Amino acid sequence: MTKARGRGNAVMESSGISPGEGSGSRMTPQEISAAQPAPPPASHRAALAAARQRMIATDQWTGSQLMGRRWPIGCVALEITQHCNLDCAACYLSENAEAVKDLPLDEVFRRIDMIFEHYGRNTDVQVTGGDPTLRRRGELVAIVRRIRQKGMRPTLFTNGIRARRDLLQQLVDAGLVDVAFHVDMTQQRQGYASEAALNAVRQEYIERTRGLRLPVMFNTTVFDDNFDQIPEVVAFFVRNSDVVRLASFQLLANTGRGVLGRRDPRITIASVRRQIELGAGTPLSFDTAQAGHVHCNRYAMTLVTNGKVYDVLDDKGLFNDILGQTAQLQFDRQSRSAAVRTFLRGILKNPRLTLRGAYWLIRKLWQAKADLLRARGRVDKLSFFIHNFMDACGLERERIDACIFSAATSDGPISMCLHNAKRDAFVLRHVRLNGTGDRFWDPLSGQITAEPTRIDPAIDLGRKLAKGRLKRTLAMAGPAKR
Repeated sequence: MTKARGRGNAVMESSGISPGEGSGSRMTPQEISAAQPAPPPASHRAALAAARQRMIATDQWTGSQLMGRRWPIGCVALEITQHCNLDCAACYLSENAEAVKDLPLDEVFRRIDMIFEHYGRNTDVQVTGGDPTLRRRGELVAIVRRIRQKGMRPTLFTNGIRARRDLLQQLVDAGLVDVAFHVDMTQQRQGYASEAALNAVRQEYIERTRGLRLPVMFNTTVFDDNFDQIPEVVAFFVRNSDVVRLASFQLLANTGRGVLGRRDPRITIASVRRQIELGAGTPLSFDTAQAGHVHCNRYAMTLVTNGKVYDVLDDKGLFNDILGQTAQLQFDRQSRSAAVRTFLRGILKNPRLTLRGAYWLIRKLWQAKADLLRARGRVDKLSFFIHNFMDACGLERERIDACIFSAATSDGPISMCLHNAKRDAFVLRHVRLNGTGDRFWDPLSGQITAEPTRIDPAIDLGRKLAKGRLKRTLAMAGPAKR
């Protein structure tokens, strides 16, 4: 297959599925092109039931499945800008992204309302881009506030360059629940020769958030050049588990304008899991909790005391019973004590489950007794997540159907991998304002028109705005002619 000129998607560029994972039926380019967001459900309860049915249909429904039991969707990405202040070698954005104006604030608000219409309260909404901190500060704060006012949970996804402490404090005041910093070697930050060296950047970001009542997550893209250093990064997160709550490792996918192509075959869910365990210094139960499709996601939860990591999910039967008992409870991620109280209230309603949980706790306390004494009883929670995004030309129908990560478009949420595979179809189309009005917003000019006009996909960005594959192509072509 060959890639269509001028498009950021890699849909027509590669063939085959991501190495080492999956064996399902692949979607054809025609099926990808025809795929559209799902209509809103009849009710939020219906959305939960529909999620459960998708898990059943894709043979992913088990006693440990979160999707369709605890929530109808894992999270929804709300892209509030297509602009970025980095040029990542693994970027999922389109080559045309830098030409796209920021969505009107009213349209962003409409999409927030649409997310609520689909999934209801307590939905996790990723405020992302591009980098969302490039949006006007007042608008970014208003977006976070609007999400929180709808009873949903906003998370800021950023590379951290402009996420200064004063901005983070303002966003927390507006209702920000947590922040996810993306830091890794694919970003080509100047002055950092290795993934381990980037721990200095991570430490700086951690110090910015300290004391803000803002749980911190880190995203790391795993590719050939940093695979061997993952244990060092994990050990760093363990040392900073008083602030870091989740470390997500995302396997490189061949999509968007990134120049790295397909990842090394040795990088699989299983091999990344082993690297995380090396850094944690102990085996971890990545196969207990299930979130969506097993070829897409793996999750492990740990407790850290005195720098020692203890696996939490080592009793799958107990986890399944606790999940069944607490599936409808909502936990406050910003308050550890509040989350523990909610958990205990749910468990104590079942005496038999309480006894089993007490036995598990006593066993863990005995295992950790020496470390607990040295740490004076201090215990921190640190979770690890492995996500295996699909190549744009290797989308599997079953995994799309079982997807727990969606992206908000003007017509509704759609699987994130599917969105990335046909990104230009969404970000380059005219947006009907207010959803049903007779005015249209042009994403390239930012102007309001009475009717949509045709957008030529062969956008001439020029050398100044070019990033990713286009930048490399222009560089190989030599200096511009005068």
